[in-house]
Amino acid sequence: MEKVIIIGSGPAGLTAAIYAARGQLEPIVLEGGFLPSGDLMTPGGQLMITTEVENFPGFPEGITGPDLVEKTREQAKRFGSRHLDAVAEEVDFSGFPLKVKVEGEWLESATVIIATGANARWLGLDSEQQYMNRGVSACATCDGAFFKDQKLLIVGGGDSAMEEALFLTRYATEVTIVHRRAEFRASKIMAERAVNHPKIKVAWNREVAEITGDGNKVTGARLASTTGEPDLEVACGGVFVAIGHTPNTGVFKDHIKLRDDGYVDVVEHCKTSAKGVFVAGDCADSHYRQAITAAGMGCMAALDAEKLLEEYEADGKLG
Repeated sequence: MEKVIIIGSGPAGLTAAIYAARGQLEPIVLEGGFLPSGDLMTPGGQLMITTEVENFPGFPEGITGPDLVEKTREQAKRFGSRHLDAVAEEVDFSGFPLKVKVEGEWLESATVIIATGANARWLGLDSEQQYMNRGVSACATCDGAFFKDQKLLIVGGGDSAMEEALFLTRYATEVTIVHRRAEFRASKIMAERAVNHPKIKVAWNREVAEITGDGNKVTGARLASTTGEPDLEVACGGVFVAIGHTPNTGVFKDHIKLRDDGYVDVVEHCKTSAKGVFVAGDCADSHYRQAITAAGMGCMAALDAEKLLEEYEADGKLG
């Protein structure tokens, strides 16, 4: 029986692996891939689609997302973590030991740390994929500083879109919110704050039909009308998509308590509703969604798991 199985290999999962491995727990890390639901649990998490990371402590010159993932992975391996290019196909958290099905076989473990992350929802455009990390982003907090003195678009109509638009005004000369309806879904206070900001404009009843560029970076976008008006060509240096995230938690449904929005319900610290099952990162945190907060939760989850294992050992449960 394993002591710790970590599901996910973003900053949350890999930080949990560092702490668990240093505690001589020899954790198994399921790196990721396509889940049974068809969703992709990206090995390395959202950092793998992030170019420059300038807000992670310890890297004054910045570091690319993939490089940060690889350095963290190597750090965990140095202390003895074991890594599989696999996902959790099925789980059984109904009793002790906990069970996780990997490549058709059941693994047993005393504890499990869920760090499956969340995927940003995208517009589904070919041009969006073409200019990903070259002007297209889903995180204003992460990438806004790279767009100083530029005109920017942000797509969405909820509170997150309003927050991101307001954040981008720190850097941009102008921010245009593109919304396919005539009113926002955001709370009244957030919508008013955004609409009344001198740097923010709103393109009502519009949706991004195409993102344009020079082959290397975004230079503009074509906005289609949802009410039959002609298309509108706008110049911009970046397009930020803020239409929500989807947590990779489908495999855990009916095994632990999830919130109505699909995120893992945190009972206490990093504990879930199932004993021995802990959670870290964006699959539980729908608010911050930062590498550093995910890493912090990974540390907490590993320490909580280690404490429970000490209790199990004292009770003779681990043999």
